[in-house]
Amino acid sequence: MVIDVHGHVTAPDSLYVYKANVMSHRGSHGRGKVEISDDEMIAFLNEPTFGTGKSHFGLLKEVGTDMQLISPRPYQMMHAEKPPKISQWFIEECNNIVGQQARLFPKIFKGVCGLPQTPGVSPKNCIAELERCVKEMGFVGCLINPDPSEATNYDTPGMGDEYWYPLYEKLVEFDVPGYIHGAGCRSPRHSYSVHFITEETIAVISLVSSRVFQDFPKLKLICSHGGGAVPYHAGRFLAPTLRRGASNFMDNMRKLYYDTVLYTSLACELLIKTVGADRCIFGTERPGVGTAKDPSTGKWMDDVRVYIDGFTWLSDADKKTIFEDNAKKLFRLTVDAKTAA
Repeated sequence: MVIDVHGHVTAPDSLYVYKANVMSHRGSHGRGKVEISDDEMIAFLNEPTFGTGKSHFGLLKEVGTDMQLISPRPYQMMHAEKPPKISQWFIEECNNIVGQQARLFPKIFKGVCGLPQTPGVSPKNCIAELERCVKEMGFVGCLINPDPSEATNYDTPGMGDEYWYPLYEKLVEFDVPGYIHGAGCRSPRHSYSVHFITEETIAVISLVSSRVFQDFPKLKLICSHGGGAVPYHAGRFLAPTLRRGASNFMDNMRKLYYDTVLYTSLACELLIKTVGADRCIFGTERPGVGTAKDPSTGKWMDDVRVYIDGFTWLSDADKKTIFEDNAKKLFRLTVDAKTAA
């Protein structure tokens, strides 16, 4: 079975019309609501998307994905928008759509919620929405944005700081993973894709340099996009710790999990060899940024399964760990190949 833990919702235009409206009136016209009937949603998910000529379902089937965990599209979440309530409304509507799709297609989709994070506001503010999504809609995890300011300031403490502890406490209580994923970027210096990698790098270094996993030994955190830059520059970060007399940097890295949303074989190989197959979890973000064909091969760049299947140095058991076992363990998924779509 192949479980893709890193997918984002493909939503009808009405969701983004809603977003444009609340941004325009800044909440003065009230919250409103996105209403899409089940029949409309089913029809939409069977329509071509991302200019590929294939539906979201078709794109998963084409590369052999049985199940995908879906969340709001992070770059859309506008955590730094003012007033904060319009961001919260939009994120809640995104979560509702994720929940609807997971309810309609439980063999294919599982929900991962966005959180209504706000710059300068404690993560305690997010707990009510996390609880709603987990307890009422059966979501199996949540996204965590390390920088809700969207690159407008760097006042939010690193993820190794006690600032995040109220959220970590709830993740342990609910036994769901936190999925570290950057979100929007307002800086003119770089795109949101660069911001994702930068913030995920900062998050990993902050966590592995902290006592978070001593204080929360049952905490489950996954870092998007292969851990930012850390696995590929591990020596850069390891050397200073050795000079300080510490030798546990690589061990601490292995307290996190890392997805395989990397669109070259070499990057996937380096990630797995650096952190180990037991700390890697299959993800593609298909359809998304990587849904493009490599002109040198004619193959989809986000067909990450092909890269991993081609690693002759990985055992079949290790491949199964990456494709299936880690996802089942971390997200407490009880599905198996017989029940997959």
